[in-house]
Amino acid sequence: MAATIKDVARLAGVSQSSVSRTLAAPDQVRPETRERVERAVARLGYHPNRIARGLSTGRAGAIGFVVPDIANPFFPGIVKAAQCRARDFGLAVLLADSDEDPATETDLIRTLTKQVDGFVLCAPRAGDDELRSVCGDVPVVLLNRRVGQLPSIIFDNADGIRQALAHLAALGHRRVAYVAGPRASWVNRERARAVRTVAAGLDLTVVEAGHVSPDFEGGVAVADLVLAGGVTSVIAYNDMIGLGLMSRFGARGVRVPDDVSIVGFDDIPASALVSPALTTVSQPKDQCGRAGVDLLVDLLNERPRPGGARTALPTRLIVRASTGPAPQPRR
Repeated sequence: MAATIKDVARLAGVSQSSVSRTLAAPDQVRPETRERVERAVARLGYHPNRIARGLSTGRAGAIGFVVPDIANPFFPGIVKAAQCRARDFGLAVLLADSDEDPATETDLIRTLTKQVDGFVLCAPRAGDDELRSVCGDVPVVLLNRRVGQLPSIIFDNADGIRQALAHLAALGHRRVAYVAGPRASWVNRERARAVRTVAAGLDLTVVEAGHVSPDFEGGVAVADLVLAGGVTSVIAYNDMIGLGLMSRFGARGVRVPDDVSIVGFDDIPASALVSPALTTVSQPKDQCGRAGVDLLVDLLNERPRPGGARTALPTRLIVRASTGPAPQPRR
């Protein structure tokens, strides 16, 4: 017969409520109790009955995780880290893909609300008012997005842009293109604003191009327009757009970085595998996924956070072969 929570409690020498607390929120019990319960669980091969637990606690034992596009290489790392962290708390993750559509996103949230205890919304595309409305009845954490005082984990986009532009300026570039991502993206607006502000301080001229889809095809489609702007360097909204730019430049005989330097954003695995390897701004995606779940669990357990529930994670420029000195004017 399958082991029960009563069997685990007897073997561990603790109460059944202690076993339940250990499985639901291990950080809330004493380390020695946690170790005894974990040993008993492993020895007995115990698997908690989620349905029974939900009936007794009033919780679903699951969280919703919504992303704009799971095919975008930026998101799987965040999702995987979040899922691993949720497992530590005995929570299942219900993953949903909004296909970059704000209306689909809000519909998914409404549909899943009764099936989950809370949501982690990764780079949501819906407007501020829509998010406030749809998230009013359930705990929510935003990743890569800020809306008022809603709990959020973001990356320091402004500093990432500062590092990228300072790098290009040090290489002698004076005219830089920024290829914008989706119009509905809060991150894109933050990066575009940072490009304008930082470029002015470095006496750089910015040519803005886009908005384009945040994928390889988007970069290919905008490449000719970028070249027509007479720039010597480009900052792309993300790495996928940067890779598309590089491909189209190569097809036209434009050399990277001899003729044009390219900087991406996100540091996806493919950015280091192409030739030339793509200079990019790296973001701690694993840390973001884990932190999002930790913050949501704190909200579910009504644990206040010192300094509030808004965190900005650092970014870091990774210099590779796609950036080089600005080409000298021909005589």
